[in-house]
Amino acid sequence: MPTSLDTQHTLGDYAALSKLVRNAGLLERRRGYYLVKMGLTLLALAGAWVAFAHIGDSWWQLFVAAFMAIVFAQLAFIGHDAGHKQIFRRGKPNNAIGRLHGGLIGMSYGWWNKGHNQHHANPNHEHDDPDVNIDALAFTEGQARLKTGFTRWMAKYQAYLFFPLLLLEGLNLHASSVRAIWKGEVRSRKIDGALLAVHFALYLGAVFLVLSPGIAVVFLVVHQGLWGLYMGCSFAPNHKGMPNPTEAESKDFLRKQVLTARNVRGGFWVDFALGGLNYQIEHHLFPHMPRPNLRRAQPIVRQFCAERGIPYAQCGLMRSYRYVLEHLHEVGAPLRTAKA
Repeated sequence: MPTSLDTQHTLGDYAALSKLVRNAGLLERRRGYYLVKMGLTLLALAGAWVAFAHIGDSWWQLFVAAFMAIVFAQLAFIGHDAGHKQIFRRGKPNNAIGRLHGGLIGMSYGWWNKGHNQHHANPNHEHDDPDVNIDALAFTEGQARLKTGFTRWMAKYQAYLFFPLLLLEGLNLHASSVRAIWKGEVRSRKIDGALLAVHFALYLGAVFLVLSPGIAVVFLVVHQGLWGLYMGCSFAPNHKGMPNPTEAESKDFLRKQVLTARNVRGGFWVDFALGGLNYQIEHHLFPHMPRPNLRRAQPIVRQFCAERGIPYAQCGLMRSYRYVLEHLHEVGAPLRTAKA
């Protein structure tokens, strides 16, 4: 059992790390970066819709759908940053930006923030982290044993089904947003509801007015499927396959965040593609830290952890996906060997 001295020591660790990061100026907001980032991303969105209108009823629209999937993910990353108050210090302007970007991609900002804050408070916790409580997948053997019927069959082969399932993630984000608004589970329900209604009216209206029914359906499948795949591939490497703590394994804030997260190595393009989520350890330790500062914080945090013997997980992008699939395959193993 931890003693009060142990608790003071571990709490002191986080305070010491925070001081290092603060003295390096890494918690200062980067409004200029975000203004440029938002401007370019919104310009890309506008360009996609201009191309859509110009090309008209043609199968070439599938390239527009693929490009739009990338833009939607980049808009989602900005909304994520706004939810963490990375852009401004005050909540109102961050929330305004978050709601705007959520509305542009058909997601409820309030629903996302509620679940995401629970995830940050209890990362990878089997019961308290909504990101590891998913009907279609099992992340622990305990979850796998509780599966029944079709979801039990899915858990058996979830490593093979994982990437195909991500193609449905875009639809899941839309459906979960609508469900949360309908049930009144989010703040600013009317605002989020109005934004989603406008989004779907304009989005579906444009697709079915400009495109013939067959092309329109394929456009939606490609756009929503690739967007969902992109989102899932951006978030999956961060925690899947890392330890799943329980109530009996209580740790201080610093260790709870570091031990359950994994960084993904890479340069500019990985940073861009994953929206800074590849610095997951630093992001979880300092959620308010602006995205462009995470790269500079990484060596400070890694050295700090090394000096205290705290494991710091980091690997390449492809290796991170292998870890995820290996973990899912291992969790499903007891179901594959169990007698019917």
